Amino acid sequence: MKLATIARHSRQVPVIWTPDAVFDLQIALAAFPAGKTFGFDAAQTKTLSMLDLISAGAEGLAFARYVLESPGLFDTARLPTSDVQLLAPIPRTPRNVFCLGRNYAEHVQEDNVSRDKETELPEHPQFFTKPSSAIIGEGGGIRYDEKVTRRLDYEVELAVVIGVGGRDIPAEDAMSHVFGYTIVNDVTARDLQRRHDQWFKGKGLDTSCPMGPYIVTADEIADPHALRIELDVNGQKRQDASTAAMIFKIPETIASLSAGLTLEPGDVIATGTPSGVGYAMNPRQWLKIGDVITCRIEGLGSLTNTVVAP
Repeated sequence: MKLATIARHSRQVPVIWTPDAVFDLQIALAAFPAGKTFGFDAAQTKTLSMLDLISAGAEGLAFARYVLESPGLFDTARLPTSDVQLLAPIPRTPRNVFCLGRNYAEHVQEDNVSRDKETELPEHPQFFTKPSSAIIGEGGGIRYDEKVTRRLDYEVELAVVIGVGGRDIPAEDAMSHVFGYTIVNDVTARDLQRRHDQWFKGKGLDTSCPMGPYIVTADEIADPHALRIELDVNGQKRQDASTAAMIFKIPETIASLSAGLTLEPGDVIATGTPSGVGYAMNPRQWLKIGDVITCRIEGLGSLTNTVVAP
C-alpha cells in the first residue's frame, strides 16, 4: 500500500494513494460499517493522522487495507488525485529525523578526493539528525538564502519509517519494526557543515528535508537493499546507484541506533546517500534558485522540489 498525507479543508489528512484516486481515511473512518473495528473509535477519532495510523500497528494497516479492498463502501472517501495537494507523508515527525552519514563507499571516496584527504570507511554507523521543522513534501520549495549559505547541495536517500518502537533491538528482529519506506533528500549547506565542523547546522535549515511522496508499506518492498536510487538536477543525472551498496544495512543500522535509545512509531531513519553529490563534482556544482531536483527510488516513486528564493 501507498500511504500519503494531503492538505484538505485546513487539515492534514492521511490517505491511501492509488494511480487514479486517493481514499481519505478520516472520512472512511466516519463511514465505517457498524460492527467493524480495527482499533479506532470513529466517534472519538476526529483528527486521524499518519502518526495515528502508524502507531495503531497491524490494526491500522488492516483498517487501511479494508478501505482499499472495499471501495464501494467508501465512495464518500474517494477523491481524484488531481484534486489533492500532497504534503510530506509525516508532515512533522515526532522527533528529529535520524540520518546516517557516509554509508556508501563510493561517496566516502568522492569526499576524500574532493578534499584531498584519505579517510577510512566507517567501522560503525555515523548518526546525525535533521529537525522535524526542516520537512517539506512533494513540490515544496527548497529555500535558498544567500545570506545564510552559498553552497547548497543535494543527497537522495532511502528512508525507513519505524512502525513498532523498541530499545536494544537485535539486528535479526529489526525488520519487523519497519512500517515502510519513503524518499528523503538530505539537502545540505556545505559551507555551514564545514564552518561549524559538524553536520547538524548545515543539514538542519528550514526546508532542507524534502520527504515523500508517500510511504510504501514494508510488505510491498521485497528487498530494500536491491533498489535503484537516483537523483536529477534539471533533468541531468547526478546520482545513480543501488541500495545494495550500503555499508551498513538496515538491520544493523536499527540495532546500532536503538542500543540504549528507544525508537518510537513514526521515527524516520535516512540511510545515507550514494556518490554524485554536487560538492564532489569537478567543477563543483552548487544548487541555485530555479533548479528542479527529482529523487527516484525503485518502487517508491519520485520526489520533486524546486530551489526558491527566501
